[in-house]
Amino acid sequence: MCLCSKRINDIEVYRCFLCYFEMEGVKDDNTYKGFVERLTLGIIRVLENLPGVLDVRFVEKPPAEKRCLLSWEQKNNCALPEDLRDFYLTTDGFMLAWNTKLENEVVPVGCMMINNVALLRPLIQSNVYSLPNAPTLDDLDFDDDLEESDGPEKPHFDSRSRIFELDPCNGNGKVCLVYKNCTSGVMAQQCEVWFLDRSLFWNYLTPSFTAYYRLMITHLGLPEWQYNFTPYGPSPQAKQWAALYQPLTFHDDSHPDAPCEPFLNKLDPAEAFRGKAKPPTPKKKQAAQAPVSGGSTAKAQGVSGRHSGTKR
Repeated sequence: MCLCSKRINDIEVYRCFLCYFEMEGVKDDNTYKGFVERLTLGIIRVLENLPGVLDVRFVEKPPAEKRCLLSWEQKNNCALPEDLRDFYLTTDGFMLAWNTKLENEVVPVGCMMINNVALLRPLIQSNVYSLPNAPTLDDLDFDDDLEESDGPEKPHFDSRSRIFELDPCNGNGKVCLVYKNCTSGVMAQQCEVWFLDRSLFWNYLTPSFTAYYRLMITHLGLPEWQYNFTPYGPSPQAKQWAALYQPLTFHDDSHPDAPCEPFLNKLDPAEAFRGKAKPPTPKKKQAAQAPVSGGSTAKAQGVSGRHSGTKR
């Protein structure tokens, strides 16, 4: 099932729920739990049923105000896509994290994050490179004719693109909302979601925010999951986490240009982690008592003779 091609059709329902909560001033537990489950696509219940997962935390956030969205569009001269606008009118950002227990120690593993409107800022250069005559991000751009690529046109760090940070990825890169082919003084309309890795190389993720939202939840917020869409993939440690908690969709040889084929993991954890079984010890045959007759003695000598013959 390709999750990237679907749209979230329940956004208006979410907004009706929130309006109801605001008007009534009281939240019904069952209704609110149903709202959260639909907003997170049921991933909280899935995580809580995984072995070793602890402390699944979903941070509730109020919806953004319409005037804040209009102010953002006017300030950045970009039109928010309809699905992202509806998302912010449902919840001003997204935060879901979970831990696991490893050798009696709680280890943070998964984190799904989408910046709120206030943090949806243009991609800026670090202060480290703000020295005089220091290289800038614009210096990383080069002529597209020098690069042969069959994929989408990559974003630019100069005025040709307008880039906004959606997720800081815990310092492992940045997921960005990218408007390409921008013209000065003209409001940008179309946007895509790209991943900027630590080497400042652009990697295409999805054509819309809805597709990225489902992709993020599908990967459970595992460490470095965005690197599955890069030519080199995530680190060995991140691959181990993915193999443990995402065995049905994890594939070590995944590549963004590879055809989307179903991958079935036939590993049975109940059998794999039971410990190595010891092979049964063969029972020793009891030596038969040799008869007193001389014929048996000759037979035994014949057998020993054959053994000695094989040694030669």
